Amino acid sequence: MKFDKSRFTGRRKTHPIHRHKLELKSYKKPYNCDGCKELGFGARYRCDKCNFDLHQDCMLAAPIAHHDFFKNSTFKIFHQPPQKCSDYCRECQSYCDACAKPVRGLYYHCEKEGWDLHPCCRNLPNNLPIENIKFKLRNKVSSKCIWCKKKNLEGTVSGIRGWSYVSECKEYHFHVHCAMDMVIDGWRNGAFNNQDGNSLAALENLELPLLRQYLSGNRRSSSKFTKVVKIVLKTIVGILLGDPTVVLTGILVDLVAK
Repeated sequence: MKFDKSRFTGRRKTHPIHRHKLELKSYKKPYNCDGCKELGFGARYRCDKCNFDLHQDCMLAAPIAHHDFFKNSTFKIFHQPPQKCSDYCRECQSYCDACAKPVRGLYYHCEKEGWDLHPCCRNLPNNLPIENIKFKLRNKVSSKCIWCKKKNLEGTVSGIRGWSYVSECKEYHFHVHCAMDMVIDGWRNGAFNNQDGNSLAALENLELPLLRQYLSGNRRSSSKFTKVVKIVLKTIVGILLGDPTVVLTGILVDLVAK
């Protein structure tokens, strides 16, 4: 597959899965990406005529990609999940090895190892330094996730462990899967509503369920601990929603907060 760079010049671009040109726009509202079928927020490529939206990561996905977590592996982009049977039954469903959620549209696949990644999940960095604390992606952990209070994911159909961000000090552990669950729960509970276009206010609302759930009765809830939790959370959420630049502003606010 040849990468046609001419498709990605200028503000209006084309994509093989849509017949009209798409324009980069920024609305501070959630949307469902018509590429990977996952939740998005903020900037996206859009066709107003068809009400069609793509994450920037889906729009600009390279045909060949790599991730440091999977050493010496090559991922190819596919526009739709494999149809192993006529009914897309549960047993034949493919799942993202990062977030453990179903692959329902555009995705990256490693043919050699059978690994799958959503385009936005592929952007999760292998190493994440926050407040002089080093976080690293893991698929095997020894501590409990701050959100679900469990070491391993439970109740997922896929049975895939999924990725976690774990600090070197072992004090912080976040399932990538749980971060996205928190976003979906926040959307259903109206965290994005009535914010007058204020994306940071919406993200603050998304933080509240996590902080209330975890910090309630937790003796380690110091100001630094809370700040680190918020920054890591915002980073993961921003990447998974396909618009990390929106979240970076909030992160800078947290970093300079007294």
